[in-house]
Amino acid sequence: MSTEKKAIGVLLMSFGSAANAEEVPGYLSRVRGGRPAPDDLIQEFQRRYQVIGGSPLNRITGEQAAALATLLNQQHAAPDERYVVDIGMRFGLPSVSDGLHKLADAGAREIVAVIMSPQYSPLFMGGYHTAVKEAMASLPPETAVKIAGSWHNEPLFINALAQRVRQALDRFPAEERADVHVMMTVHSLPKKMVEQEPSYLDQLQQTATNVAERAELPSSQWQQAYQSAGHSPEEWLKPDFKELLPGLKEAGHKDVLVVPIQFLADHLETLYDVDTAGGEEAREAGIGFQRTEAPNTMPEFIEALAAVVRRERGGGDGTVYTNSETQAVQSS
Repeated sequence: MSTEKKAIGVLLMSFGSAANAEEVPGYLSRVRGGRPAPDDLIQEFQRRYQVIGGSPLNRITGEQAAALATLLNQQHAAPDERYVVDIGMRFGLPSVSDGLHKLADAGAREIVAVIMSPQYSPLFMGGYHTAVKEAMASLPPETAVKIAGSWHNEPLFINALAQRVRQALDRFPAEERADVHVMMTVHSLPKKMVEQEPSYLDQLQQTATNVAERAELPSSQWQQAYQSAGHSPEEWLKPDFKELLPGLKEAGHKDVLVVPIQFLADHLETLYDVDTAGGEEAREAGIGFQRTEAPNTMPEFIEALAAVVRRERGGGDGTVYTNSETQAVQSS
């Protein structure tokens, strides 16, 4: 009788990033559906990657996967199970297909795929579904992949972000903490796209509100803003957090704390858009500037990822793909 444990696969799916300036042209082309990016856009992004010394997104996502595998196997695996965890990037390498095939090669026929963006939208996350469906044709026929739904209100996730807020505020003198203005940022989006998916903005607002409540921030001390608007001519959601900094100074605030609630690992959007560009704008406005650490591999955040995996294995509201059929699995 075989004593080999059943392999349960978990795939952490992220947007992806160029690792360095040299990879920028290919990365931007993939984001643009295969169309080469204009030279000025390539040069600007290469400059940004050079400023931050390259993106750590792949490395950190890999570290998150390793930490999640350890936690799941030590605390949440059944006696006859073992978890294998890998990563897949929508526009980078390893791709979603690469990650799924590695899990299948490790023996996993049940796979939970978690999009590393807690707020969910069929419109904005459709590319991940497409990538999974395209990969299914070359996976073993008995493989089932379940893409997790929204986890923007997962209590352990909210706790992790609130802890990051409290840790950051603790860096200020006790008598000054109540006067630090907290700005919770989310990735801007084209306005015309959001009009097709208004519930996505509701999820973002719910996450920000829940984090503020858990961190015990009064409503007068925080606000939500946008960041990282794209380089395209259509109208993007505003206000950008950098545009609000001069007004904070005029309102009497000495310091601002930026909390990028949608970014789970450090990469270009935190290291450049917030730290570099935002920090420069704050200095020009004459206001002190700090950012919360990204969740990265903090134990509380890895616990949140484990909770999402366990939720989906126990029912959840994700979507299951196999080689023969696709079905939405509704929570009971």
